[in-house]
Amino acid sequence: MPTPTEQHWTPVHGEPYRPVPYRPARMPSAETLARAAELRERMDERRTVRRFSADPVPEQAVRDAVACAATAPSGAHQQPWTFVLVKDPDVRRRIRQAAEEEERISYDGRLGEEWLAALRPIGTDAVKTHLTDAPVLLVVFQQRYWLADDGTKHKHYYVDESVGIAVGMLLSALHQSGLAALVHTPSPMRFLSEVLDRPANEKAFAVIPVGYPADDCEVPDLVRKSLDQVLIEV
Repeated sequence: MPTPTEQHWTPVHGEPYRPVPYRPARMPSAETLARAAELRERMDERRTVRRFSADPVPEQAVRDAVACAATAPSGAHQQPWTFVLVKDPDVRRRIRQAAEEEERISYDGRLGEEWLAALRPIGTDAVKTHLTDAPVLLVVFQQRYWLADDGTKHKHYYVDESVGIAVGMLLSALHQSGLAALVHTPSPMRFLSEVLDRPANEKAFAVIPVGYPADDCEVPDLVRKSLDQVLIEV
């Protein structure tokens, strides 16, 4: 199947509004309902995985998932995100080593008892084998600002919200492609900028291992909130 034709984006800061027609085909109601029900059921199967198989995954599927994430809405359409695909075993080993150093400090008291109590049913600890076991590692950075060709600094807007939406779409795309993932947010994450040599305008947002669940994978016995617990209709 051919991939969409890609265009190289350049900033349009300060340019006038130039609308184009948008006339997508309207889906019949019956198909809308069927697709929505299928998607709801499929997404309900999604689980966060911390024990990964070392089996390789189709890397193009990961790239396509990133491309899906990059269609997310963003403040002023400034698309303030960078996705770093990490495959080098040595780089991943360094990321895991640095992450576990921070996590040990956190679990030894920095988090506080209330946070640790909230994590206890999830079964997490300072050991992060997923950072080296999963065949693919995606590190998401948020761009706090961008630089024009003349060096002028321009602020991005709603960065946290924009990147958060993109990560949600990334997880959905990976799951729909049959891949498992985990959102890992070691705190602090400054080491990721150093290990991956990212520029000063980028700040690490999340580390996302991607792969297949290990044969002996287990997940917490969790129950999601029901629809009537999360939806209010007025």
